[in-house]
Amino acid sequence: MIKKKSLDQQIKCASVVTLLIISTTIYLQSVQAQLTNSIQNNVKNSHFQSFQQPKLPRNGAPTGRRKAGAGRSPECPSSLTHLTALVPGDEGKSFLASTVAENPTFWFYVPRLPETIHSGEFVLQMLSGKDVQNIYRTPLTLSGKPGIISITPPAQPQYFLKADKKYHWYFHVYCGDPEKTSDNFYVDGFVQRQVLTQSLENQLKTAKPKEYIAYSVNNIWYDALTNLGQLRRANPQNAAINKDWVDLLNAVGLPDIAQEPIIQDYHLEK
Repeated sequence: MIKKKSLDQQIKCASVVTLLIISTTIYLQSVQAQLTNSIQNNVKNSHFQSFQQPKLPRNGAPTGRRKAGAGRSPECPSSLTHLTALVPGDEGKSFLASTVAENPTFWFYVPRLPETIHSGEFVLQMLSGKDVQNIYRTPLTLSGKPGIISITPPAQPQYFLKADKKYHWYFHVYCGDPEKTSDNFYVDGFVQRQVLTQSLENQLKTAKPKEYIAYSVNNIWYDALTNLGQLRRANPQNAAINKDWVDLLNAVGLPDIAQEPIIQDYHLEK
């Protein structure tokens, strides 16, 4: 009798575990289906959930300069104070934001430049405790036209972002020949790469070619902006794409440059 009772208990326990597994699986499938349907509806209606401005954690997080400050030289025109990084932030401050890309693209608004100013520089550093390691640095020749530019570091392993590491980037515009003066206007900020989850990968497949919808839902700023920016560049007359672009920049407090044209893509190779 004791053995029979023990066997019955084992069967009952196994049955309960099986039911728990089945119910959990059904629940997860239901949640995933709801999220997929939501993304599909957003794509169909050419509307997406506005990107939520990330908040600084209580213990603090690195902040940079979203809008350039004044230069120290009379060679620096006051118009360069409009130099702006297209990142989440609070007025002049830039906040840490996320990417799942190994070599993400960075976006900036550059005001009209005088003929004497055409030199820029992009710098990427990895932070490890108090240590700073230079990952990538390159000079850029600027056209002088006002508008939005994008900068993508080379797709080479030595420049790839490592998961869960914080990176600090700078974009400088020099007030004259950089070999003769160090005076410049600059913006800077921080990026952290997250691991691409299976859930997000499934959402991206559902949202394609409007992956920015899935990125926005998951608070992945750099990739949402890049995907939407690429669509806007390829479809400049598309009203729905233009509206989503304006909405995305408005969500992070950059309405003053939301209507500016995308004028140049620096897709760097070395």
